[in-house]
Amino acid sequence: MTIILVIEDVEALREEIMETLLYEGFDVLGAENGVVGVQMTKTYLPDLIICDIAMPELDGFGTLVALRQEPKTSLIPFIFVTAMTEKADMRRAMQLGADDYLTKPFTSAELLGAIASRLQKYESVKEHYYDEIKAVGKKFEYSSHHDDLTQLPNRILFHQSLSQAVLHAKINRKSLALLFLDMDNFNVINNTLGNDIGDQLFKAIAERLRRYTAPCDMVARIQGDEFAMIISDVADTVSVKLETQKILDLLSRPYNLYGHEIFITSSIGITIFPDDHQEAEGLIKNAELAMYYAKDHGRNSYKLYSSDLNVQSSEYMALANSLHRAMDRNEFRVFYQPLVDLKSGKIVGAEALARWQHPDLGIIMPCRFIPIAEQTGLILRLSEVMLYSVCQQMRAWREAGINYGFVAVNLSSQHFRPDSNLMEFISKVLLETGTDSDNLAIELTESIIMKNAEFTIQVLSQLKAMGVKVAIDDFGTGYSSLSYLKHFPVNTLKIDRCFVEDITTDRHDATISLAIIDLAHSLSLQVVAEGVETAEQAELLKEYGCDRIQGYFFSPPLPATEFEKMLIDGKCLDDQHCVSI
Repeated sequence: MTIILVIEDVEALREEIMETLLYEGFDVLGAENGVVGVQMTKTYLPDLIICDIAMPELDGFGTLVALRQEPKTSLIPFIFVTAMTEKADMRRAMQLGADDYLTKPFTSAELLGAIASRLQKYESVKEHYYDEIKAVGKKFEYSSHHDDLTQLPNRILFHQSLSQAVLHAKINRKSLALLFLDMDNFNVINNTLGNDIGDQLFKAIAERLRRYTAPCDMVARIQGDEFAMIISDVADTVSVKLETQKILDLLSRPYNLYGHEIFITSSIGITIFPDDHQEAEGLIKNAELAMYYAKDHGRNSYKLYSSDLNVQSSEYMALANSLHRAMDRNEFRVFYQPLVDLKSGKIVGAEALARWQHPDLGIIMPCRFIPIAEQTGLILRLSEVMLYSVCQQMRAWREAGINYGFVAVNLSSQHFRPDSNLMEFISKVLLETGTDSDNLAIELTESIIMKNAEFTIQVLSQLKAMGVKVAIDDFGTGYSSLSYLKHFPVNTLKIDRCFVEDITTDRHDATISLAIIDLAHSLSLQVVAEGVETAEQAELLKEYGCDRIQGYFFSPPLPATEFEKMLIDGKCLDDQHCVSI
């Protein structure tokens, strides 16, 4: 029923208008002045208002102003019926927002015509308004369930879809696979090429995954550089592995963005319903755990979830808890692996390597506890302990008259953040231990350098000015750019052991090693080959012009006392203790 409010101070005229409207089937309300009319409008929200202008207390103009200021009454059609016939009055009425203006006397037909016209227009406006509300609602619904950048489903929609997919699989007794994908070293791209290109790369990755995904399946962006895929109705684990390898290959193809050819790899964790878990939350945990395992064990690979990973996860938590206590109990030991000059055959220095002397598990190697220290934030404290211990040992050797050359200490990427106090810390340690800066070398990997290249260059320049040597460890396995390399104030490149292992049998490894040596020498840098285990490897590296080697061929990492004995004995490559080259 359409409600019309009549605001008129002349009772007889108000009753006449109301009677006419009642006869036409309207639901009619009456008000004797503007004050009452405003209150009734707010209470009943009529569909249309008919109002006189000349009224006591609050006239028609004041009534219209009051109603147009209230959001819930501002759009109600408003018709003036008045004896005021001056054009100025009509103009003022329209300026204040009146929808029509009838002068007394008027016929019933004129009044009903004006009402019909205004109600029709009002319905049209309301319909348009509601359409806009619906459009905004749909847009909000979409944006709340989709990633703004890639337009893929977001975490919220992914969870809903996975729950539905699991329910559907249960009802139909089918299997499904859940994949979690993490882009490897994506922060390197953002730091070197900028966030704009990083965003474009995200879009390109999303588009590849979207096109690859079957219509009945889903790909979603979970957060940051993590994506998830739901693959329905899988036949067996073999087919899932084949599909996952295709995805790895798909993502590793080059991306051409703004003149840059970009390569990216991914680590993928896989879990299967119902074999691994029968609920969505459990599947998510399994897929994440498998993904992190793949990431920690080589990257650009996939890992299928198994219950063994939960055991490993429990072991991880146990080691993480023990690591805190180990710092307080001084359970860490420093081992020294000699660096040997290939021309003289003599020891010229050593790399300091941490070992954890666990009271129950014995010696724990760095590959087990360093990643935990990185993830728990204990790596900074561990590095400080290592650096103090090394510098104190160097002072003891110096005071004993033992020539040890220099000692290299590895640092974490966390030391090369803008909020780090690395320079102050190194200066403090050197001062407190009385160690000469040229006896200390700092080793860091390519990936550390490229995380924040400009800032790292500043830090390395300060280290060089201080007299501390700098080496790039594991060279050839990271993402460094040659255009950046020439600006890095470093002293040494270390060839990663993966190239040295098969250098005598694999021409590709031999070619890469030779190229690194030539590159380093062209930049006036020294070269150290890691992981040298045979005389043949040492001979070939010497032939290629490599400066120094380290590895089990000469010596494994040793406790300080054993390395000290080696220094005192003057062990070298060409004596009776070592194979001659």
